[in-house]
Amino acid sequence: MIPEYTVMTVAGMVLVIALELFVFRSGIFRRAQYWAALAICLFFQCLVDGWLTKLRDPIVVYNPDMFSGIRVPFDIPIEDFGFGFAMITAVLMLWQWNLNRRTPAEADSPTEADG
Repeated sequence: MIPEYTVMTVAGMVLVIALELFVFRSGIFRRAQYWAALAICLFFQCLVDGWLTKLRDPIVVYNPDMFSGIRVPFDIPIEDFGFGFAMITAVLMLWQWNLNRRTPAEADSPTEADG
């Protein structure tokens, strides 16, 4: 049986990277702020995910047939890091792409939401 979670995680990572490089071109991969945000999220993911997936008394149990079985710090399935990368990158990519689309006049003028 093909490990579904592994396949979907890799597909998600490849899709997000391809969208950034060939469609949205937001430039986030060239920004230190993106990598810093990713590192911060990774740190907190290790704390929370490590607590949830620890092999000794786990809260979340993975079907062993659905993932690679590779676990890194705190017994976290490696796929969780790929999934987190894809999710965080997709959100930041779309956010930056939207900011890049705005004209300088729009960026300087207050919106109704701003008050």
